[in-house]
Amino acid sequence: MKLYTYYRSSAAFRVRIALNLKGLKYDSIPKLFAKNEHRAADYLSVNPQGLIPALDVDGAVLSQSMAIMEYLDEKYPAPAFLPADAIGRARVRSMALSIVADLHPINNLRVLNYLRRELGQGDDGVNTWYRHWVTEGFRSLEQLAGTYSKSGRYCYGDSVSLADICLVPQMYNARRFDTDLKPFPRLVAISTHLEALPEFAAARPEAQPDAT
Repeated sequence: MKLYTYYRSSAAFRVRIALNLKGLKYDSIPKLFAKNEHRAADYLSVNPQGLIPALDVDGAVLSQSMAIMEYLDEKYPAPAFLPADAIGRARVRSMALSIVADLHPINNLRVLNYLRRELGQGDDGVNTWYRHWVTEGFRSLEQLAGTYSKSGRYCYGDSVSLADICLVPQMYNARRFDTDLKPFPRLVAISTHLEALPEFAAARPEAQPDAT
């Protein structure tokens, strides 16, 4: 497998965690955002969206982190990223998508760059935007974790799920932007536990070959 990645990409961070949890080896192919390598013709020929990550599996290229993670879960069933029951699977997907579809897209690097370059926002404005939407997204997730976490170590039940894989990169970035996390003690406790697991720790941005 070949993973087209960028060390600070939250979406790539998720996929790195998923690959590690499944015990799968892969070649890391960094695409440096600062040099617009993800928009270069050679990469667009691989992934026309020009987004990170993409996973090449024997010549079949998959994009979008959720699609990649669900593929990995179907192809390599253990450990499972989704509960055995249909209601549980729907709940975990809902928690994961609250980050992947609602929270992360409006705080993505290209959105923050648009705020700066096109709308003339300085660091204060951009950071205020970021913290506002993280706080909005985490508020409901905190409540859901309170309802569905059994031990306080995972978002749902008592094992790693897609929701956990999506939470940790978002918490990492929330700290980068000095977001006030005191209102979210459950999410902080869950993330702290997960970040200590070797599969999560090895996926951290600073552990990647393209980290600068």
